[in-house]
Amino acid sequence: MKSTILVAGIGLLILFATGCDKLRSRDALNHGVQAYKGAHYSEAVDYFKNAVQLDPENTMPRLYLATAYMSQYIPGAVSPENIQLADQAKAEFLKVLEKSPSDTTALASLASLSYQQAQSMPDLDQKLKKLDDAKEWYLKLIAADPQNKEGFYSLAVIDWVKWYAAWMKARAELGLRPEEPGPLKDKKVKADLQTQYSAIIDDGMKNLQKALDIDPNYDDAMAYMNLLIREKADLDDSPEQYKIDTDTADKWVQKALDTKKAKAKKAADAAAASGAGVQAEEAK
Repeated sequence: MKSTILVAGIGLLILFATGCDKLRSRDALNHGVQAYKGAHYSEAVDYFKNAVQLDPENTMPRLYLATAYMSQYIPGAVSPENIQLADQAKAEFLKVLEKSPSDTTALASLASLSYQQAQSMPDLDQKLKKLDDAKEWYLKLIAADPQNKEGFYSLAVIDWVKWYAAWMKARAELGLRPEEPGPLKDKKVKADLQTQYSAIIDDGMKNLQKALDIDPNYDDAMAYMNLLIREKADLDDSPEQYKIDTDTADKWVQKALDTKKAKAKKAADAAAASGAGVQAEEAK
């Protein structure tokens, strides 16, 4: 009888201690969030680390810890400390995914981190490999959230980055100025670009259309649609088709500008209405 009571008492103590640790973890998390909002990232990291240790099963503190590391990472900086921040962020995001494989914040952050790292890589092969890493994370993000317009948009941007470097190199080698109209006259160069990049460009436009299907007012997607259509026109077989395609690109430019203006007007009207509401309340 005594032993049964003792075991029950120990169980209650464990539950009590566990509950206390969760409360302390939540308190550390709240302090960390405040430090993070104040841009005191190192201080925030310490709070988030403590929160993780106190409640390791809760993914939220670890998610904040990973984000705090990533917020300190400077794309392009090659110091060991900066590289370590990226590695620490990635490690913590991966631990979040171990417990919650469909966590969209972790997936989007890992995709963004890989993309940022790719932009600063001078070696083309390494850059393309890192872009492929980013692409894989964005594909996982879309699988977890099929309505994620930023995921589709980012996939298109990756396609554009891959194509743009090769397109500019080909134009430079042919002695063409950036503003000089196409299509490219060298048949071999054009054929090589078509073979290597037509599918990539088409994939980019397809992803942009998916982003626009989700948000018809996505002006950034419109701007990249213009770029891909305009640049792909260099691969056309005739000046007539080139003009048709560049005219289509121009329409996307105008649509993006009109959408931006409409958004700005809507925001201005909302701000004016809010201001008038405040003045009316103050006049009472």
